[in-house]
Amino acid sequence: MGPLIPQQIIDPAWNNLIGFLVGMCFGLILEASGFSSSRKITGVFYGYDFTVMKVFMTAVAVAMVGLLYFNYFGWIDLSLVYVNPLFLNATIVGGFIMGIGFLMGGFCPGTSFAGAAIGKIDAIVFSLGMFLGILLFSEAFPLVETLYNAGDYGGLTITEVLGISPGLFAFFFVCAMLMLFGILYYFRDKFRKIEI
Repeated sequence: MGPLIPQQIIDPAWNNLIGFLVGMCFGLILEASGFSSSRKITGVFYGYDFTVMKVFMTAVAVAMVGLLYFNYFGWIDLSLVYVNPLFLNATIVGGFIMGIGFLMGGFCPGTSFAGAAIGKIDAIVFSLGMFLGILLFSEAFPLVETLYNAGDYGGLTITEVLGISPGLFAFFFVCAMLMLFGILYYFRDKFRKIEI
């Protein structure tokens, strides 16, 4: 029965090692998918490559449906799964800042590490810039602490906001995803192709 660590099936002392190994596997998958290329990452913004969107939407759908079935069969207790608290104001501001950085640099934190691991100079510079940003944010935290803690909604989920069951939301999400994939497939020749 999962989750394994909260139910003491796996000792919490293994937490960091498991996180490290999962992170290594995630980085390997990012690199194997070509996500260490900044042009592939920014392709979704410029409308010539939707691979990133397709991969991550598929991952969300598989994880969501998988968790619902695991919960249904009693293999996982979803009430014990940690949900990050929502700080709405900080999420909007931080999302805007990260989006600008994502578009300008062509990387998110995970893909920048994948690119840095294979020696891409732009990814290394981006990763160093990210650490510099973390340092500056840490030093300036007293100035932004009010914004950081504003709009605290706790562990709010989208199903609670919409007032629907998780299963119904998963159904709508998968339907919307398949429709979007169909539209992208239909118009695939209309999008400008760029050699990566």
